[in-house]
Amino acid sequence: MTIVPITSPDLDAVEVSWFAALCSDDYEYLGVPDGRLRSSFAHCASLVQTAEALGFRNILCPSSYQVGQDTLAFVAACAPMTERINFLAAIRCGEMQPIMLARSVATLDHMLKGRLTLNVISSDFPGEAADSAFRYRRSREVVQILRQAWTRDTIDHDGEVYRFSGVPTDPAKPYQQNGGPLLYFGGYSPEALELCGAECDVYLMWPEPKAMIAQRMRDAHARAAAHGRTLDYGLRVHMIVRDTEAEARDYAEHLVSKLDDDYGRMIRERAHDSISLGVAHQAKARALADSFGYIEPHLWTGIGRARSGCGAALVGSVDQVLSEIEAYRKMGIRAFIFSGYPHHDEARHFGTRVLPQIRTCSLPQAYGRVPAETPATPLGAGARR
Repeated sequence: MTIVPITSPDLDAVEVSWFAALCSDDYEYLGVPDGRLRSSFAHCASLVQTAEALGFRNILCPSSYQVGQDTLAFVAACAPMTERINFLAAIRCGEMQPIMLARSVATLDHMLKGRLTLNVISSDFPGEAADSAFRYRRSREVVQILRQAWTRDTIDHDGEVYRFSGVPTDPAKPYQQNGGPLLYFGGYSPEALELCGAECDVYLMWPEPKAMIAQRMRDAHARAAAHGRTLDYGLRVHMIVRDTEAEARDYAEHLVSKLDDDYGRMIRERAHDSISLGVAHQAKARALADSFGYIEPHLWTGIGRARSGCGAALVGSVDQVLSEIEAYRKMGIRAFIFSGYPHHDEARHFGTRVLPQIRTCSLPQAYGRVPAETPATPLGAGARR
């Protein structure tokens, strides 16, 4: 079923991304730390290289001060190690002075020759406990300043948090034309939807029953329409795919077989987004699941027992997972960010079994953000139906 108008109605491909576990989020058994999988640069960079070799189009590089590596530094180091994959770098708005952030992003974009996308984050800084509505207003100002830096000759901004007048933008011009890097955004509060509808490009959601996801899309579409805009939509969800459904379900049980729920709670609560509305919705989904943790036939909420944020996985055979992805695509979802545990292993399961059967694209190319002279993979090239 088609839910809402989308920015790319003629696009018959989807952007399929993987995940770089920068924030101590890689396990063989959920909630059991494993030195082999710790969040080192070497481990996470190898995840990026594995994802590129398998054909994923983008890779999410998250941000968390307490347990994570620096996102922008990580992406910069990976630039010369990669050739095709895009980077979805999380930026926590307000953490860096916005004009300096614009310069850093532009530099990264040139290093990557347009292979940069940004995930706009509005959660608290370390040691900060700011009002949610204020954080989203601050983030909106940051995004507005970034847009000016990327598209105008000077920055002129008179806001609640930032005030600038006549600041030249020469150092902050990105490689990508027509607006700079795409902005991905996730959030559920009215202030979050206002920010996304007014300023961002791709509205990201966490896994919930499809009826709830459809309502999220309608809500985001309404806010964008109020600003004369439309959005694309994305889904961030974990993945457990095997040759048979029984094998996939068995692996899901294996993954949590050594989990201590008190330790899992500690993992959830240490994240800076642990009290967000989105996290609360993930907890609600777990509470509504059946005795095996399934809230839909192939949507398993057990991941959320030891993880803040995205807390559910698609679990099933190759055909079942393909059917689920197709159902989401028909709803209007054009960007998927997958992950799984351990991340190398699950990337290979998905990348060899499922990914070759999906027609994929790079959204920056679909939006015409990358200059024409850039040697770029055509939309859908290399994908097989």
